Amino acid sequence: MSSALLAARKRALLGSRSLASSVRWASSDSKDNYKIVVVGAGSGGLTVANQIFNRFKAAGTPLNKGDIAILDANEYHYYQPGWTLVGAGLKQKLETREPLKSLIPSHLAHIPENVQSFSPKSSSITTVSGRTIAYESLVVATGLKTNWDSIAGLPKALADPSSGVSSIYSYETCDKVWHDVDALRSGKAIFTQPAGVIKCAGAPQKIMWMAWDRYQKTGRGDQISVDFYSGMPSMFSVKKYSDALNELRMQRGVGGHFGHNLVSVDAGNHKATFKTGDGSTVDVDYTLLHVSPPMGPLDVIKNSPIADEAGWVSVDKGTLRHTNAEYGNVWAIGDCSSLPTSKTAAAITAQAPILTENLYSVVSTGKDRGVVYDGYTSCPLLTGYGQLMLAEFKYGLEPKESFANYLGDQKTPSRLYYHLKKDVFPWAYWNHMIQGRWFGSHGFFRPKFPTTTNTPQ
Repeated sequence: MSSALLAARKRALLGSRSLASSVRWASSDSKDNYKIVVVGAGSGGLTVANQIFNRFKAAGTPLNKGDIAILDANEYHYYQPGWTLVGAGLKQKLETREPLKSLIPSHLAHIPENVQSFSPKSSSITTVSGRTIAYESLVVATGLKTNWDSIAGLPKALADPSSGVSSIYSYETCDKVWHDVDALRSGKAIFTQPAGVIKCAGAPQKIMWMAWDRYQKTGRGDQISVDFYSGMPSMFSVKKYSDALNELRMQRGVGGHFGHNLVSVDAGNHKATFKTGDGSTVDVDYTLLHVSPPMGPLDVIKNSPIADEAGWVSVDKGTLRHTNAEYGNVWAIGDCSSLPTSKTAAAITAQAPILTENLYSVVSTGKDRGVVYDGYTSCPLLTGYGQLMLAEFKYGLEPKESFANYLGDQKTPSRLYYHLKKDVFPWAYWNHMIQGRWFGSHGFFRPKFPTTTNTPQ
């Protein structure tokens, strides 16, 4: 074969390799560009990702398979409201989790990584592996951070089976709550709540009421004292429910110590130290200690350009769109957001349709639909076995009750509401909510919105 022919074949071979390489890079790059990226596959992320997909499909402009990506490295997805039920002996903790990959439908792309940084000016994020992912629209649904280490001695106490210290605020510890509650025969049971923002601010006392009722029903009530130590000024943020709960506390002989923040746990000596409003500390002996730890924004959010001064994703409290017009393609939902309402799964059911409608409108028309979230949230307050006070409210801590006109004042504990929490809500969550088919107080019907639109942002 002539040298000229060999040279020609070599050039052709190199060219084909170069072409193949270019094709591979193009394919890789295309997988790093998405129309919509949802960061976080918790209750907010899964719900809104599916609602967005369903909204475009319903409008006759369906998105392609893989146009929406969900970024989350967790192996499991957790039904966190179920941990109170586990702590009360009503469910097994395995019932509160499912493999995450089993919950993400094939039309959504799953990126099993976590975010490391946000670059809203270039409409991209960077993952912990260093991968850059570009988006046309971004929905942040990362949740918040539970600050276990902010209470001295707490992590060690939780890991010690004989410490008497437990918490419903994690999958790992929620079953220890029931073990400790059920094993206690006499002594002093302490339940705490920190000052500041936490997930479901009613949960710290839900488990207290269940423990109190357990002791009454098993003849231990006279041998066990129950006390509530809270960093907050009252039983609950909404006065109507707070007054009813405080009356219940006094009727049941439960101690109320407000303005007390737990700062350390001495498991060896069974002592809890609280800091009061005047800066002094108080040591309290306990036999059983249930801890609700402080919480706050994730570091990855707090240190990013999309955060407000407090570290939450800064969004308009009505539209859920970022407050910075330069980041008009950024949205947030749930616990990570700056929305001034209680951080609950129920709030997600009201927020997701609003975010979905406004995002759809911006993508489709360039204009904000102008649909506004009113701050609706709900806290199903267990007050004992077979009874629950259904707190529902909106911005301004104003009650917004769904059943009061039919079933009476919701500040009165009811067995029907109890079964909503115990049976209906878990079923609706696993089978409909995270598939984008459950709209909270609207049930299976997506809310209807007015046709007005705002000017482009």
